[in-house]
Amino acid sequence: MGLLDGKVAIITGAGNGIGRAHALLFAKEGASVVVNDVGGARDGSAAGDTSAADAVVRELTQAGGKAVASHDSVATAEGADALIKKAVDTFGRVDILVNNAGILRDKSFTKMDEAMWDSVIAVHLKGTFLVSQAFVKQAIAQNSAGDPNERKGARIVNTTSVSGMMGNFGQANYAAAKAGIYGLTRTMSIELQKHRITVNALAPIAKTRMTEDLPMFHGVDTMTPEHISPAALFLASDLCGDRTGHVLAVAGARLYAFKIIETPGKFKDEASGVWTAQEIADNWDAIVKS
Repeated sequence: MGLLDGKVAIITGAGNGIGRAHALLFAKEGASVVVNDVGGARDGSAAGDTSAADAVVRELTQAGGKAVASHDSVATAEGADALIKKAVDTFGRVDILVNNAGILRDKSFTKMDEAMWDSVIAVHLKGTFLVSQAFVKQAIAQNSAGDPNERKGARIVNTTSVSGMMGNFGQANYAAAKAGIYGLTRTMSIELQKHRITVNALAPIAKTRMTEDLPMFHGVDTMTPEHISPAALFLASDLCGDRTGHVLAVAGARLYAFKIIETPGKFKDEASGVWTAQEIADNWDAIVKS
């Protein structure tokens, strides 16, 4: 028995790296997998090469799994709808969505142009929104049509980043998109609870085609995509229970969580309660102390 027996999982950006590792593990655990990837370089150029997604599908089916390729772009509503339709036409339903598709167009803030900004936001943030919305509509429709005694929720696993949670030099576009995905994850998790849909996120650190030229990964073989996928499997499986709205981070053997906290702060003693700028400066340490 696999953790995902009978489930249909859609994984975007599954032609390489972390997405491919997710697809392999999910299929091993019994899921029917829709392998979505538009192909091309890591900066999003030369899209339209179907070989990456097709190769992963062959790998899964040769191992006895069930899989189909999707070459639709997550950055358009038409592509998102086509992706969900491919899943339903092939496997009859949807149960799991892993939003993993992404590109990089790094440049320092003052040198970044509008095209670099727009393309990264489109794939990461807009893509997560569009595919999730199409997925949720299908999940709600199929759940409403089923036997009330057998209704089960669906699961969404988004992909944020340490860059999005903490910031990173040269990645204003990427960090903004990934921070947006955190906010989107939190809001979706609140709104979709009534539909029994859990929404969580991963913040992975791994050596992949996207990151292999970064200095931190030179000579490193202990932070692989295979370290990330078990966390995705947990969030996509019934082991996750009703946990929702969390960000699970994985860096090699280290597993941890990101949380945004608010400090206790400081109340102004005077009855008016109105702070002056000078008073804020004078009390800064007390205001920001955790």
